[in-house]
Amino acid sequence: MNRRQFVKWLSSTTCLGLVGLPTRNSLAQQTPFTDYKCLVSIFMEGGNDAFNLVTPSSNAEYNVYANARQSLALSQADLLPIFPDNPDGADYGIHPLANGLQNLFDSSNLAIIANTGPLIEPVTLSALSEGSVEIPDQLFSHNDQRDQWQSLSGNLPLSSGWAGRIADVLLSETAEQKLALNVSASGGNLFQAGNQTRTFSVGLNGAGKYDALENKANLGKQRRDAWDKYLAAGFDNMHARALAEVHQRSLASKDLINNALSLAPSFNSLFSSSRLGRRLRVVARLIAVKDEFEMHRQIFNVKQEGFDTHDNQNRDQPGLIEDLSHSMEAFNEAMIQIGMEDHVVAFTQSDFGRSLSSNGDGTDHGWGGHHLVMGGPVHGRNIYGTMPILEIGGPDDARGGRMIPTLSVDQYAATLARWFGVKEADLVHIAPHLANFQESNIGFL
Repeated sequence: MNRRQFVKWLSSTTCLGLVGLPTRNSLAQQTPFTDYKCLVSIFMEGGNDAFNLVTPSSNAEYNVYANARQSLALSQADLLPIFPDNPDGADYGIHPLANGLQNLFDSSNLAIIANTGPLIEPVTLSALSEGSVEIPDQLFSHNDQRDQWQSLSGNLPLSSGWAGRIADVLLSETAEQKLALNVSASGGNLFQAGNQTRTFSVGLNGAGKYDALENKANLGKQRRDAWDKYLAAGFDNMHARALAEVHQRSLASKDLINNALSLAPSFNSLFSSSRLGRRLRVVARLIAVKDEFEMHRQIFNVKQEGFDTHDNQNRDQPGLIEDLSHSMEAFNEAMIQIGMEDHVVAFTQSDFGRSLSSNGDGTDHGWGGHHLVMGGPVHGRNIYGTMPILEIGGPDDARGGRMIPTLSVDQYAATLARWFGVKEADLVHIAPHLANFQESNIGFL
């Protein structure tokens, strides 16, 4: 990093610590939560082309869009109209296969967050051209930008994710919960990695099983008893002790989760059999039995694969959007059925937006993109932020049709974290570049 970046990083370590540890003050004993709030992240893996998810439909703006998109442009007549309560002078529509998202928007249960992406400070085209603004490293790279979204690191040496840091700063308020605050239905991820807290992973039907310890003509029980005694025996080697503790926690959580899920509604008639549908279904079932775990705060992670549409975008993306739309609508209905609609907020993330320009069969890696926030607490039927001018070589084009974000992921994350219960003074631990932006609360919650 250059001198300017180093000085900026050094000043931030007074409150962040070298790896983003919460300060001693933020971990002082606090009153445990008595209410329930839940965040559900839906990560669109590969980089969603958001400009075909939410599209201008008024003639002037649509013509600019169609000229930029060429063969990727959706038909103006096919767009599903939406009518924001905060119009900006243009008309907009949702993808033709996203009826569920249109319904959610119309019923004020969905908000659109416009042109959001990883930023360290506000960026304009002129500042970018002059090199006078600091931007995250390795823009347009899948792994790097996925990590930027999940960690908000900018150019800081952070090894934790912003959901993991939320769990860290709320540790004393949630210490009595029987299950980890962070639960993933899509395996390991940086987003939920904490410095002091852990993530628990579940499968499509609940916690994974230790196959050798399951009942098989009573052999499984004998093995489980023997294994429990072995783990409790104690070990001289510190690594062996740590591994034994991991196994003990895993077994205890597995039993707790699977026993609780036996009491949960199935939701089979709501969710499709897609991978995203099944992942959101198990999340809904876990929320339904939250009292079995004495939960007051939970963050779930699910992902939807397939959005790296360099090729065959016109063939592949419509099905992905249709699946996203149906799955989000089903999840919202599940929350209504169990009376949790006012306690749960679902939101999207992705590697990046994609380029406006076509490569002949798809799109390339971009920067800014639109995102969705859903739930009863959401101030829905609104578009937050500024819609970009979808013009190749226009004032919002970094180069090659890559839109410069006008909202940062730090602002997005801080708005969610504040609603979740993170104190104002602790938001710097969650979103380390938040002070660089005029608005710390986008206002959708």
